[in-house]
Amino acid sequence: MNVSAARRGRKWPYCRFFLRQSAAPAVVLLALAAAGAPAAARRATHADIGPLLPAKIPLPQPRPAEAPKKDKDADKAATTDEAAPAAPDKPTREEAGRPAQPDKPAQPDKPSAPPQSACRAALTEEIAIAPSIPPIHGPGACGGEDLVRLEAIVLPDKHKVAVTPPATLRCTMATAIADWVRTDLVVIADKLGSEPAGLDNYDSYECRGFNRIPGAHLSEHGRANALDVRAIKLADGRAITLTDRDVPRELREEVLHSVCARFMTVLGPDSDWYHEEHIHLDLSERKNNYRICQWDVLDPLPKVAPLMPAVRPEEAPPREVAKREEKDGKGKADGDGARAKEAPADKADAPSEPTGTASQDADTKRDDETKPAPPAKPAASTANKSTKQSRHKANNSRRGR
Repeated sequence: MNVSAARRGRKWPYCRFFLRQSAAPAVVLLALAAAGAPAAARRATHADIGPLLPAKIPLPQPRPAEAPKKDKDADKAATTDEAAPAAPDKPTREEAGRPAQPDKPAQPDKPSAPPQSACRAALTEEIAIAPSIPPIHGPGACGGEDLVRLEAIVLPDKHKVAVTPPATLRCTMATAIADWVRTDLVVIADKLGSEPAGLDNYDSYECRGFNRIPGAHLSEHGRANALDVRAIKLADGRAITLTDRDVPRELREEVLHSVCARFMTVLGPDSDWYHEEHIHLDLSERKNNYRICQWDVLDPLPKVAPLMPAVRPEEAPPREVAKREEKDGKGKADGDGARAKEAPADKADAPSEPTGTASQDADTKRDDETKPAPPAKPAASTANKSTKQSRHKANNSRRGR
């Protein structure tokens, strides 16, 4: 028999009703059976569960007499503090009357310090007293990063070489100065029977052009990459001025060789007119690591006696009398000379003039004798020539240095 989908739902409607009515009592019976099982279990006697319990339950031992007494009040206060939540503070009358203030904006976090460079980590207090200082930016291209204030250099024997005044330098330049003092200057001072105790700092960081010339390119001093040294002070009180001609030449040449081997630029006397009183040291970077070492170690000046007049003798007459005598002497000499010139003319006029050819020859001979002799050439011209030649040789030799 074919039954459609619409009629399929209407098939056996009464049978479905009776099935639903009969299922309800079954569910009720199952629920009662489940509820009865715990009740039966509760009715179980002690004898049924006796074997499962221990024979004697252990009790806690009594508190010994020497034990400290408990502070019941403190325990109660602690338990109440832990149990009770913290009550919020009640506003006072003044605070209740004030208007509510808006929350302050959160302050931005401070920028963290830049990481420490490898140079800064290596320049410890065992090498130099050089605290770090903030970077300098400007004006213009002046300034730099990783700067220190070089106050002193610590020698291997823990003695300190003070830098006066303290120099503001880059960490790399400060490290180079410290290595030079600790390695080279210690040996040079040891040959003099002492040790270095100070460096005379002529100039370090300064935002300026080359040689302070307006419009010149930026000096290495403007980059905190240069130091000008005037003198080296020893522990025994002596001072070695590096540009002093009276300092032994061998000592100055030894300092010259040490600095030219360590620094990229060394300028001293005869390099230009700006470094006659100090020595310039820097670490300027150039192509192919090109170095400049211009320091002429000059010889001492010749010790020439001063051209002073001789001491006036004691037996000399007073100055006024001497001047008068000099004037009188000049007058007498002028009068005698005039009379001597007039005498030959008078004598020539006295005899009578001879006649004829002999008289004419005598006259010409007399005229030749009376003519004044031509002035002799000064001998100073040869001296001037020799002086010029010596100056020319000196200039050529100086240019060669």
